Amino acid sequence: MRGVLYAAAEGLPYIKSGGLADVIGSLPQCIDHDKYQVAVVMPMYKKIIDKFEMEKVADFPVQSGIINKQASLYKDVSNGIDYYFIRQDDYFYRDGMYGFADDGERFAFYCKAVLEMLKFVPFKIDIIHTHDWHTGMIPILAKKEYTDEYHNSIKHVFTIHNLAFQGNFPRELMNCFNLHSRYFDNGDLKFDTGMSFMKGAIVYADKITTVSNSYAGEILSPEFGERLNEALSYRRNDLWGIVNGIDTDSWNPETDKNLFAHYSLKNMANKKKNKRDLQRRLGLREDDNVLLMGMVSRLTWQKGVSLLIEKMSTIMGQDVQLIILGTGDNYIENQLKRIEFDYPHRAVFYCGYDEALSHSIYAGVDMFLMPSLFEPCGISQLISMRYGTLPLVREVGGLRDTVVPYNEYTKAGTGFTFKNFSGDDFIYMIKYAIEVFYYRKDDWKKMMKNAMKEDVSWQKSALLYDQLYSCL
Repeated sequence: MRGVLYAAAEGLPYIKSGGLADVIGSLPQCIDHDKYQVAVVMPMYKKIIDKFEMEKVADFPVQSGIINKQASLYKDVSNGIDYYFIRQDDYFYRDGMYGFADDGERFAFYCKAVLEMLKFVPFKIDIIHTHDWHTGMIPILAKKEYTDEYHNSIKHVFTIHNLAFQGNFPRELMNCFNLHSRYFDNGDLKFDTGMSFMKGAIVYADKITTVSNSYAGEILSPEFGERLNEALSYRRNDLWGIVNGIDTDSWNPETDKNLFAHYSLKNMANKKKNKRDLQRRLGLREDDNVLLMGMVSRLTWQKGVSLLIEKMSTIMGQDVQLIILGTGDNYIENQLKRIEFDYPHRAVFYCGYDEALSHSIYAGVDMFLMPSLFEPCGISQLISMRYGTLPLVREVGGLRDTVVPYNEYTKAGTGFTFKNFSGDDFIYMIKYAIEVFYYRKDDWKKMMKNAMKEDVSWQKSALLYDQLYSCL
């Protein structure tokens, strides 16, 4: 049995800021435990300390360049998986997780501490599976700083969840590592005049994955490669695209405690009860027959909200209702705050995030909007299909891999797709979906069933990770 350690900056059920946490909360449970013994390690943030009681495993020193700190290792068990937490209050006992001036130093410490804590894990680690830039220095440190057989025998898998966030810092951050300057000077870590955690992982990991097959191809191009496309192209034979899944127990319309009424593929009628409940709660006109569209999203340029704002008057000129839940850029928020006044009882913007309401939106709306500029994988389209809600997405990244476009001749499809990132293409597809909803009701119902039959679980993805690990 081989040992796998997942190293990440966040993970459910302990702490979350984005989709990375969902992956760390689900993937370790779905890996074949007859073949792999698994554990997870994360930083111990203030919110985790305040909420969870854990067993203390050990104290140990961490020396990395100018960093010389004491770390404490804690352990908890969730769903049969051992979760380890590295505590260092100078770095992680803060109200937030990221966005601090010393983030480079904080995660330099974390990368070194992960390699130092291995001696306290009660089984041998054969593979370290690192995630996103926060862990990007682990492969090079293991291979170039350590000389013992244990660290040198470990294989490294690095997963890119979003190439736009690279962990780029001034060259001076090299002082936080016990690495020779040649690893900067030869270009392995160099990015412009500074250093890049993510580039280090791309160069030194044994295998690289990203979260959809399409995105794996896209990031080799200048358009999507975020100026790391050349480094990725050099490693293209070691690059895998494996789409994420969702926790199908938490996201289950048959058991979801947040829903007004439970429903299933065999009892679709109850979905309309959730629609009416959602309309009533949010002050919309209660109507089973109107097309209700929804969006649950970070309100950023990546998510294509600019297209929605650009075409808002045209969209709301149709016989539709709209619900948006999210928070993000101030400009976008301010633009969306107007819609309730411009379209009373037809449009709602909930500025913020409410977990229970998000479940109600996925279940209650008829169509879910994701006009993303780029989307490495996407989770919302998987959830919406699970709930029989048809996604309307741009054909990019994981959206292209997971949503089958409606075919009016074969009646196949699980949603609607458009290709170009333009307001005109977006509104054309919305109008087309509106026509199908009102005038081809049988086709719409068929697509709802198609969507709910899709396997969006982690089990399918876990089989591909098993194949990947077997190559190491």
